[in-house]
Amino acid sequence: MDRGSKPAVLVTGGAGYIGAHTAKALSERGFFPVVFDSLSSGFREAVQWGAFVHGDIRDTRALAEAISDHGVKSVIHFAGLIEVGRSVAQPDIFWEINVGGTVSLLTAMRERGVERLVFSSSAAVYGQGGRGPLETIPESAGKAPASPYGDTKLACEWMIEAQCRAYGLTAVALRYFNAAGADPSGRIGEAHEPETHLLPLAIAAGLGEGKPLTVFGEDFDTPDGTCLRDYIHVNDLAAAHVAALEVDLPAGAYEAVNVGTGQGHSVREVVEAVGRALGRPVPHSIGARRAGDPPSLVADASRARDLLGWEPVCSTLDRIVADALRWEAQPAYGSGRRAGGRKAETAS
Repeated sequence: MDRGSKPAVLVTGGAGYIGAHTAKALSERGFFPVVFDSLSSGFREAVQWGAFVHGDIRDTRALAEAISDHGVKSVIHFAGLIEVGRSVAQPDIFWEINVGGTVSLLTAMRERGVERLVFSSSAAVYGQGGRGPLETIPESAGKAPASPYGDTKLACEWMIEAQCRAYGLTAVALRYFNAAGADPSGRIGEAHEPETHLLPLAIAAGLGEGKPLTVFGEDFDTPDGTCLRDYIHVNDLAAAHVAALEVDLPAGAYEAVNVGTGQGHSVREVVEAVGRALGRPVPHSIGARRAGDPPSLVADASRARDLLGWEPVCSTLDRIVADALRWEAQPAYGSGRRAGGRKAETAS
């Protein structure tokens, strides 16, 4: 197996949606991705670049062995639970896996002398933050997570930053907004069970493979009354992780960086874009607002440009929809979710 021209990178959670796309991007840049995943929500079929190690992020010894066995020099950390609603119902397991798993990883890294980390954080650390409906969010914005999921991401950031100060770890936390789309090759794409993200649900409804969408609220203080979100193509997001890995930073540095486009698209705009791509309207209805949904979550992405030298290149809404539709029409794995397994709702 070709190990590339650059060192091995441990990719925890690399069998998941963003992790798999990042493993591909790493390989294309000459790195050797070593995917460490329990497959509790990821797919073995998504691991198509580098090596695969089956393991639980809470297993410090297994992590340390993977680092030693493959000569790992840096880590990109995706592994964890992501469902906001489940975090409200089961906060304990989110703290155990997301925070406890990150402690386990940091311990293994310190034991094996790995000093570079890119952490998969989230715009959920900002919560609603008291912003106006059309304001972009800088990294300096107040942190007020609205869910246990967001709490765990912020706690992990704090812990990583503390380890940078204490042990000389160098780390970048990427706070990303709404990942969407799929690799244009059709080899990898979004496959969640259950699916709660707007774009795949809209495509499923349009293809007649899911129930009609429910759009939660049309009376927000936004141009068309529906929520605004910052949608970023998953390949652009993957490229941001590689840029964060490669950026020249001093030992002990910690940086938190938004990853988004700086442009919001409403739920209605997304549904209409899917309809254009399919050539027919997407069946949907309007429901009541959900508690806690902010009107707008759009990144101020200037720091990603200035620090990482990164800018999105394929994150137009029509490109995102086209690539997602190519994948959703014939997914290479995770197809069991298509037989009535999709919830008829959006994630805004």
